[in-house]
Amino acid sequence: MDPLISPLALAIERQLGYPQRLVETIGHPVMWFGKLISFCEERLNTTSRTPIQRKLAGIVALGLLLLSVLIVSVGIRTILSWIPLGWVVEMLLATAFLAQKELARAVQAVSEALRTSLAAGREAVSHVVGRDPQVLDEAGVARAAVETLAESTSDGVVAPWLFLVLFGLPGVAVYKAVNTADSMIGHRDERYRDYGWAAARLDDLLNWVPARLSAVLVTAACFFTPGASPGRAWATARRDASKHDSPNAGWPEACFAGALNFQLGGPRAYDGEVVDLPAFGSGKTNLGPSDIMLALLLYRRTLDVLLGLSGLLALMVLLS
Repeated sequence: MDPLISPLALAIERQLGYPQRLVETIGHPVMWFGKLISFCEERLNTTSRTPIQRKLAGIVALGLLLLSVLIVSVGIRTILSWIPLGWVVEMLLATAFLAQKELARAVQAVSEALRTSLAAGREAVSHVVGRDPQVLDEAGVARAAVETLAESTSDGVVAPWLFLVLFGLPGVAVYKAVNTADSMIGHRDERYRDYGWAAARLDDLLNWVPARLSAVLVTAACFFTPGASPGRAWATARRDASKHDSPNAGWPEACFAGALNFQLGGPRAYDGEVVDLPAFGSGKTNLGPSDIMLALLLYRRTLDVLLGLSGLLALMVLLS
């Protein structure tokens, strides 16, 4: 893989994102993955199957998804390798699997809506979280936005970047397919507990390193973010990350909480049922729109650090 692909993909996607015109014309790769996941789930995850059969069906469905994505992405990369400057096309295709711009836009929209009214804030945050927005007060809406920003920094940006660096277009495409499958079927309710087991476990495995790398990057970004504390960020991540049910999500969330002296996490409502989750950090709980913007500033400095790291790695390869 050309070493310039990853830093250029980061730089271009951060500025341009995935064009809305393309979404309207051909859709987005995540949408394509979602259609295949739904197609398999409707046919394989039937109530007539036993738990073991559902688990095996989920493994088969995940295998079909990954095999399809791998065949297409490897085929595209092979064709591009025969074309002069084909790596530029690969780089542009890779931008579709990064979410820097859209994540910032969606979270900033929550801050702007919350300044208008609580109802508007609830509506905006409903597009980025799965919990019940109608039970959230202003602080709850703000915390939900910051928590989503923190977790998505890892699985929406750092993880796909890492798989792009390691394995090129096929790597980032396969990662995103697994991550999409986890978000759609990797749940613990009765319908998906067995069928989504393979997707959830593989997603945990693939995100183990990126989640911890994200905490390192956020900690480094604190040095360039007014009011953020690198020492508190790393200490909170090490102390509180393991409290999360996920082996990975706690790392970026706790790191953001410590860096900004917030308290994140705590009880959440899903489909009318309150789930008692642990808290991360021991700081401010009464968050508002300005606190979302402060978290976005830390996020953008984290992206700067990631771009610098990506550029440094590219330079080392070019000079070797």
